[in-house]
Formats: sequence, structure tokens, C-alpha cells
Amino acid sequence: MPEPTALLPLVQRYIEKNPVTAARHLESMTEEEAIEVLHALPRKLSAKTFQHLQVSYLAYLLKTTDPEIFKDIIKRLPAKKAATVVMHLPEDARDKFLPYAPKKVKEFLKELLTYPEDSVSQIMVTDFMTFRKTIKVRDAIRKIRSYKKRNQTQSYCYVIEDDEKLIGVLNMYDIILATQDTTIENVMNRDFYFVPWTMDREEAASELSKRRYSAVPVLDNDMKIIGVIKAEHLIKGVQTEVSEDVQKMFGVGGDERAFSPLLFSLRMRLPWLHVNLLTAFLAASVVALFEDVIAKITILAVFLPVVAGQGGNAGAQSLAVVMRGIFMREIPENKAWSLIGKESLLGLINGAIIGIVTALVAWVWDGNPYFGVVIGLGMLVNLFIAGMAGASIPIFMKKIGLDPAQCSNIILTTVTDVIGFFAFLGFAVLFIDYLVV
Repeated sequence: MPEPTALLPLVQRYIEKNPVTAARHLESMTEEEAIEVLHALPRKLSAKTFQHLQVSYLAYLLKTTDPEIFKDIIKRLPAKKAATVVMHLPEDARDKFLPYAPKKVKEFLKELLTYPEDSVSQIMVTDFMTFRKTIKVRDAIRKIRSYKKRNQTQSYCYVIEDDEKLIGVLNMYDIILATQDTTIENVMNRDFYFVPWTMDREEAASELSKRRYSAVPVLDNDMKIIGVIKAEHLIKGVQTEVSEDVQKMFGVGGDERAFSPLLFSLRMRLPWLHVNLLTAFLAASVVALFEDVIAKITILAVFLPVVAGQGGNAGAQSLAVVMRGIFMREIPENKAWSLIGKESLLGLINGAIIGIVTALVAWVWDGNPYFGVVIGLGMLVNLFIAGMAGASIPIFMKKIGLDPAQCSNIILTTVTDVIGFFAFLGFAVLFIDYLVV
């Protein structure tokens, strides 16, 4: 049998005449075999073949190679394809090889890595398996096994056209049952779900939850697969966003962490404490309007915190439900008023029940049934408004382009305090002849 070096001129001539066919044969090999070819061929010839390889496969071949080999091959590829290959490298390999990339490749790479904020592109993984539609099932299985040896579990594989466009998805179960000599084009599922690279991760989380998918492909504007979004990463990403939104709801910056520098935390919190202080004075001014009434009926002051507390809690319940609906894209625009109506009705019912309980406690406490009527009616009005405000404030904030997580809670607290105090003390004025004995 001739030595490999004796066959090299023959291989070179074959590659020079048929680089596309040579690339397809290379893709049918295991990665270990393909890497041997990479090291055996002259660099110029390697580049001629490699520019016809699928991007994810080429990225794998290059990620463990010597930086000088990487530099020599990457500079011979078209700049845009070279940048796409670098993008598909694992982060540690990308950092290692980036200094060796030509300037034009770095410019393309910067453009490719500029993803919209909070989009699925920011948390997708770029290590996934793709096959050409003409590859045989037996070759696909061989490559899947080589992936398994590297402890990389794949639930799905993806089938692409020669221009890298995604045309189908392969389920592992279907591959195992398929005839070995058939092409994967006959096995793949053409009816697949994908997410565009610009999709908001919260929306994607909602879609994956509905469809019960563990992973879905991420496609660019040309229908080319650029990554895979996994449910586990998506959930973590959404949890991070929700935790930031919860911080914003209470006047803490979304960027602040437990051990953020003292001055940074101060800068994040102090402005919102001033806003809160302003709203507190607004509520206090309502109480001041009824100063004379409170002076005559001092027990009113005892029950003011009860009114404020119940209104705040009821409003917070509605706010939490609506904020979750906004985060998870569960509220269609045409259903906003319906949701506000539902929360208002719920507030009215809760107000009636809590109002009756509070009225009975106040009656026993003070011995005057009319005082029970006053606080009961005040509680009814406050909880009704709390439900309405808790639903409508975040929806309105979103509609006018403000972040509902940033300001809804502070506005809601002001509304429930002002309305609660005004209703309670207003009814006290109406019933003053029955309260002052």
C-alpha cells in the first residue's frame, strides 16, 4: 500500500479540481480524521477546501489547532465567512485566536456580535451539529457518536442547504430507526419551529414553555442557523431579567448587586428615595386636610395605617400579576381593558369582604357601629381603586414608552395612600354627627 505522502499529490489534484466535492467528503469524516487532513495538506489548499465547509464544522476543526495554522487558514477565507467561523468558536477559543484574525475579519465580527439587548442571540450557544442534506444516515450516526465521546449531548441535529440555510431538524430517535444508506434529507422534519435572532428572550421563554421544547434553532435574516437557544439558559436569562425588574419596582437599579460598591448603590437608590419622599408628603397633605376631624375623633389616626396597608397589599397583588403578564407577553393589546376590568372587579369584591371584617373589628374596638361603617366603606373604595390602579399603571407606563418596572410600584403606593386616606377620612366627615358623641 502506498505511503500517505505518496498519495498527497493525487489528493491535491483532486482537491484543486473539485474543492466542493472534497469538502463534502471531509464533512462525512469524524472530526479526528478531518483534523489529520487539516495538518497534512498545504495551507493554501486547506483554505480552498475549508471555505466550502459548513461554518459550525469548520469552527470545530480550528478550535484546537495551533494559532499559526489558524491565522494562515482564516486569512485565506472570505472575510465575512471567516468572521462567522470565529463567532462559532467557544468563548475561550475565540479569545485565544482573535488577535490572529485580520482587521477586516474583526470588523465583520464586531457587527455579527452586536445583538439587540435582551434578545435570544445574547444567550444562544453556538456549539451545535449541522449536516448537509445529502449525507448518509450511517455517516451522521458516526459523527454523533464522536460528539458523544466529547461529552456533548445533542437532542437535535440540524440540516442545511449548500448556502447554510436551515431546511430541517433531525430527531435522534428518527435517525436510529432510519435505514443506514438513506440520506438524512429523507429522515429530517421539515416542519420545524425556530426563533429569529432578534426575538426578546422573555417572549422566547413563553413560546418554549407552550411548545415544551428543550432547544430551538436561532436563525438570522437569511434563514441561516447562527445558534441554538436552550430552555435551561433561557430560564436563567429570564430569571435574571425578572430579578432586575423586581429591583426596579422597589427603586433599586437593575445593575446593582449584593456587593456593589457603596457609592454605586447610593447613586442607584437615592434618587428614587427622593421620589418616594415626595409621594409620602403628598399622602401626608391629604391627612392634613382633615386635621380638624382627626383632632375631634382621635381613633381615626389609629386606623390610618390599616387603610394604607390593606390598599398597598391589594394593589401589589394586582401589580404582580400584571407585571408577570407583561414580562411573559401574556397580555394582548386588545385584552388590556378586559384585564383592568377583571382586577377592578376583584378589588371591589375583596374590598367588600375585607371592609365587612374591618367594620366588625372597628365596631367592637370603639363600640360605635357608625365608625365600623366609615372604615368599612373606606376599605371598599380603597381596595377597588387599588385593583384598578395595580392593573392599569404598568399597562399605561408601557404604552407611553416607560419601563413599568421602574416606576409602577412608587406610583401605586401614592395612589392607594391618597385614595385610601381621602375615602376613609371623607366618610368620617359625612358621618361626623354620628361619630362625635
